[in-house]
Amino acid sequence: MRTANSALRSKDLLGIEQLSPEDITLILDTAEGFKEVSERPVKKVPALRGQLVINLFMEASTRTRVSFEIAEKRLSADTLNFAASGSSVEKGETLIDTAENLMAMHPDMIVIRHKYPGAPKMLAERLPASIINAGDGGHEHPTQALLDAFTIRERLGRLQGVNVSIIGDIAHSRVVRSNIHLLTKMKANVTIAGPPTLIPMDIERMGVRVVHSLQQAIQGADVIMMLRIQLERQGKLTFPSLREYYNTFGLTPERLRGAKEGVIVMHPGPMNRGVEIASDVADGPWSVILEQVTNGVAVRMAVLYLLGGAHMGGE
Repeated sequence: MRTANSALRSKDLLGIEQLSPEDITLILDTAEGFKEVSERPVKKVPALRGQLVINLFMEASTRTRVSFEIAEKRLSADTLNFAASGSSVEKGETLIDTAENLMAMHPDMIVIRHKYPGAPKMLAERLPASIINAGDGGHEHPTQALLDAFTIRERLGRLQGVNVSIIGDIAHSRVVRSNIHLLTKMKANVTIAGPPTLIPMDIERMGVRVVHSLQQAIQGADVIMMLRIQLERQGKLTFPSLREYYNTFGLTPERLRGAKEGVIVMHPGPMNRGVEIASDVADGPWSVILEQVTNGVAVRMAVLYLLGGAHMGGE
């Protein structure tokens, strides 16, 4: 049964922008308990026994899809995995028709990744199931930002006042949008950096500082988050070459010498080694990249559990 402190206010998780600081804290606190579950010999609890979760991935994914599947199984939910390839979508069926047919199977939650921004919101407005956004175009990727925040808080003990520098393809990243919303809500200090062609106009309105030098971004940072160049969304390079990008914005051990002691390096994946990050950094003592992957399962367990409570308890 839902209580005031056991579920999110909404039946859906569509983005970080709609969450309050209290919602974010609730998810992160809940994830702490679920991380302990993943360290047990028997990695399963009955929290969502009897509930059906459909994973509706209309866009390629490895980490996010597998992380959600593991999270669902560890909560004892029944799961159904649906991909666009080989489905009626390839025959021209619309997203709404697909979702309504899936809804006829009475799922409790639908986890959706889609190439079009707003697709999760469209489903949430039409379906009674809880909708979880696993990435919609260039809009948001809320569970990635939550697992990033969990990792920062676990490593540094807080979010408030932490200096986070996000470097790379800012213009095409849904991860950076969710992270900016979350970090500014939690009173962290956010700096973004990248080539001018990859920095959206007026992004300072989101409460971030913009620099165009890797060295400026690194200086004073507690957290350095590297983003890959998203060629699939750009269509073409907006800078001379990948080699030149690496020479200017690639994170190397030499460049990290300008960072403060204890800095941590993050990456949402997939990584382009030798483009935005050197292997010696990705695999080095600064890196918490694999911790992010581990923490992703705990955070997604928390989201599923809290929305499961909201779905069962109603508004």
